[in-house]
Order: sequence, then C-alpha cells, then structure tokens
Amino acid sequence: MTVHVLGISGFYHDSAAAIVSDGEIVAAAQEERFSRRKHDPRFPQHAINYCLGEAFIETSELDAVVFYDHPLLTLDRVIKSLLTVAPRGRQQWMKAAPSVLGVKVHVERFIRKALGPNVPVLFTKHHLAHAASAFYPSPFDEAAILTIDGVGEWATTSIAEGSGSEIQILKEIRYPHSLGLLYSAFTYFCGFKVNSGEYKLMGLAPYGEPRYVDLIEERLLHMKPDGSFRLNLEYFGYLDSNRMTNERFSELFGGPPRPAESRITRREMDLASSIQKVIEKVLLGLAGHARELTGKRNLVMAGGVALNCVANGVLQRKKLFDELWIQPAAGDAGGALGAALVASCRYFNVPRKMNSQGRDSQRGSYLGPSFSKSEVRAFLDRENYPYEAVGDSQQRALKIAQVLSEGKVVGHLAGRMEFGPRSLGARSILGDPRRTDTQVLMNLKIKYRESFRPFAPTVLAEDCSKYFEMEGESPYMLLVAPVRKERRLEMDLSRFDQGNEDLLEVVKQPRSDVPAVTHVDYSARVQTILRNDCPAYYDVVKAFRERTGCSAIVNTSFNVRGEPIVCSPQDAYRCFMRTEMDLLVLEDCLLFKKEQPRWEEEDDWRNRYELD
Repeated sequence: MTVHVLGISGFYHDSAAAIVSDGEIVAAAQEERFSRRKHDPRFPQHAINYCLGEAFIETSELDAVVFYDHPLLTLDRVIKSLLTVAPRGRQQWMKAAPSVLGVKVHVERFIRKALGPNVPVLFTKHHLAHAASAFYPSPFDEAAILTIDGVGEWATTSIAEGSGSEIQILKEIRYPHSLGLLYSAFTYFCGFKVNSGEYKLMGLAPYGEPRYVDLIEERLLHMKPDGSFRLNLEYFGYLDSNRMTNERFSELFGGPPRPAESRITRREMDLASSIQKVIEKVLLGLAGHARELTGKRNLVMAGGVALNCVANGVLQRKKLFDELWIQPAAGDAGGALGAALVASCRYFNVPRKMNSQGRDSQRGSYLGPSFSKSEVRAFLDRENYPYEAVGDSQQRALKIAQVLSEGKVVGHLAGRMEFGPRSLGARSILGDPRRTDTQVLMNLKIKYRESFRPFAPTVLAEDCSKYFEMEGESPYMLLVAPVRKERRLEMDLSRFDQGNEDLLEVVKQPRSDVPAVTHVDYSARVQTILRNDCPAYYDVVKAFRERTGCSAIVNTSFNVRGEPIVCSPQDAYRCFMRTEMDLLVLEDCLLFKKEQPRWEEEDDWRNRYELD
C-alpha cells in the first residue's frame, strides 16, 4: 500500500501544502498562487485541493496530515516571553493572542473540518520541518544541516546532521535572539515590509558602504567565534510592542525609520550594506561550527535567512564544505514539504528516495499546477483573444528568441509552476540582458517597483563559467556570483559618491556586456539551466544564444508589485494586459500585445493589491 502524507504550513505567512507518496515528492504549492493574495497566511485549502488532485487521491486515502509547527510550544514561547517584559507587552499580546489562542491552538480542528473527521493529524517542530525540507530532497546521503529564520516555536537557529533517513538536532539558539529578526529589524527601519521586503534590503546593499558594521557589533549583536550570538534587546521592539525597533535604535542610527515609499537616502544604503556584511559574518561562523560539530563534508540549508543568496554565494566561495544545497522554498512554505517528508521517513519508516543520477529529488522545484495545450487554447478561444499556435517546439523557441533579441519583453508560462519564491522559467518575465535600458524598463513599466532592484540571469549550465565566477550548478537562483572580470565595464560613480543619491544615475550605467543582470557590485543572482530541468525554457535560452551569441537572458517573476506570481493562463493574461509586456507565451500559443483587444479595467487596479 502506498503511504500518502500531506504536509501543510499556515496561520503566519506563506501558507502552503505538499504531498509525498512513498517518500517521493508529488506536488507542492503556496496558497497565494490560487487565492491571489500575496503571502496568504490562511488555511491552504486551494493548495491542498491541488495536491490531492495531483496525487489522484481522496482525503480518505491520506495516511496522515502533518502541520509544520507545534502550536502548544509556540503558545508557551509567547506567554513566557511576554511575562518577562510585563506589563509592557500588552500590544504584542493583543497582536499574538488571536493566533496562538485561536487558529493555531485549534489547528487539528481546522484540518478535520476541511479534510474529514477521521484524518490522522500529526505535528512536527518548526526547525525539524525546515531541516527535513533541506536534507531529504538534497543529493547527499550525509550532510550538516543549518536552519536560520525568525523564530519557530522557540528555536531561531539550529545545527543538525542528517544521515540516510535520520536527522538529529545538535544545537539551537532560542528566541528572542534571532538572526532573522535582526535582519527584519533593519528591513523595517529602512522602510520595507517585514517578511516580504528583506530581498529589497539585500538588493539595496551594494549601493552603500558598510560603515555601520562596527556599531552593529558593538551595540546590537555579540557573536562568539563559533557563530553563536546574542542580541542586545534594549534596541528592539518586537518583544514588547508591534514595532521591530524602538527609540534607542533610532537614536543609534541618526533618526526615525524611513517612511515607506519615501526617497531612499545614503543612510538606508549604508545600513543595508552593513547588516548584509554582519549576516555574512555570522553565517560563516555558524557554518564553520556546523562543519566541526558534524564532521560532514556537505551542507544543506533552510529557513528564511537561507534565501539571502548574497550570503550563500560568500559561503560557497569560502569552501568550508565540499558542496552546498539550499531548499528552494526555504521559508515557511517549504515547512509544509519538510513536515510531509519527516513524517514519511520517521513516522511511517518509508525509505528516503534519492535521485539515482546524483542530483537532488526536488524535480527542479517545478511542483505546481500545469495547463495542457488544449486547456490554454480553450481559454483563448472562449475569450476571443488572438493568438498564434506554434506546434513545433524549436520554432516556438526561435520565435521567442527573435522577440527578445529585438529588445521586447516576454511573459512566459510553460509546464508546472515553481514551488518557492523564485520564478525559474515556468512563470517568468524574460528580457534581453545585453541592453542598458532593460533593467529600468522592466522595473518601472513592467514590474512597477523600485528602479534599483536587480534582475537575475538564466544561463545555460554549460556556458555559466563564460559569464560568472561560479563553480557547479545554481538551478534555484539561490547563489550570487561575480561577473567575470573580462566582461565588466568601468563605471563612473563620482557624482554618486559626492552625495548625489539618485540611484537611477547608477542603474542606467552599463556595468558589463550583460548590464541588465549585472548588479552595481558586478555580481549576479544566477540560475543555471539544463534541458532536463525545463525543456521549453531551456530551448528558449539556447535559441537566444544561437541568434545573438549570448547564453543568458533576464528572468524575473511573472507578476507585478504586490501581486503573487501567476498560476493560470487567466492570471498570466491579466498581468500581461496590465503591463507593457510585448509578447505573452502560454505553452505553444503566442499572443502579441498589439493584436489584443482593448483591456477594459479600472485605471487604478494596482490599488486592489497591498503594495509592499
């Protein structure tokens, strides 16, 4: 009999569901992709329904449903933490009580109401779920495991080791001392939204100088040589208020937090640069200690901090481990997958499934819904949207490559949707990396976001070393690598250095012969691709190389600011018509903007989404 285990995460942010059958990952998806509510924290009913459908089973056939967190331990942490600061923590209690005393305590009741009164319900610890999501799909039989996030129940950082089907937690750092919350505090202070704006802070860091590093280490963070750390809680507000930082933090850094959407100043650039350097230093210390503690030659990582691809790139280049593998859905969404895997292996004793070819078993993280060619055409015909059907896959790729080479922007939907925060070609917006205007054009007229935000390249794996100083693969866009020196162009930063804080002055300057994917510090967040990963997407990149000689293209997520990544052809068409994209590709159907009927919708549609 096949053992079917459904893992779910939810009631905080990024709810998700994942299903594992006999140890094999069948499907996984975030609730936001179906509900169209970004970072949707609600019970992941749509994602659950998708996973059950992908596995071709009914709820009665589930051997267990596993929640990624232990609600009673979370309640224990909230109550004890607030008691230590009473009576000051009233605001925090009012914020936390509806969750920890409401939905989280009654998770089992929610699950049984949704899936049936007799479904077996299990719970796992938050950091064990993260550890399992990193180790079990990895290509390693043995590995050290490093999990770093905001907070689970009590743990904020953990070192574990995995061997075969076993995982053992060896060491923990506990709340309120948290590297994730430290980074979120700076995210908040620099005017970005916590739990979604951290990647903006990371993208801003190269524009600044790390002049606050010593101050952070003197006043905010005490780190030991083994990477363990403690925060000076006198400067933070998350323990006893609804703010991440307090007045002492503001005094330390020369004034109040930057208001959201206001002009970014030199202070924010330098703060971003400084906290990035601190995160990298702590990560290297923790990784070094994990190597000493476990003796393992390989490292796997999960937790929200593992999405800091700049720090990941630094760690990889330091060569503390032979190889590094990071869970693509490293945040809370990935906890659903880890919960399903840990129950399958440890509770039901299902042997761990490893890829026989030496790669990971995450299947490229293409674990979401797909739409057949007939479904796409039925949708387009029903709505009378003009399209060109290209049945031959090579002709399809050549036509897309031609459009890209003309400087046009393409929305691309093909195959199964990605699981995790990165678009990997299945739900992507594509552009020409050789053009100096691509970054500004795509940021301001396609994505409707800050002009400084960098774009990532997808590069053919076989040609990666021609463009970037990076060894091995990076299929999940989780590693930043330097652009090769011979491709770089000298920039004139004199006016910027003299106090001019207009980021566009820097953004518009060509930095290499692939300027649209080269950040201001000559780095790039790289995705390498092999044809087995996503054939339709690989063929596009290859066709672009054949046409232009360039083996890389711009790849950014198929969405606009404040909106989740598109899931369905309907989502994709709506996003396409609301932006200045030139071509939409839905499987083998090509839709040119100039041929589409006028899009009738309110002009202020973006106001319907929460902009972050």
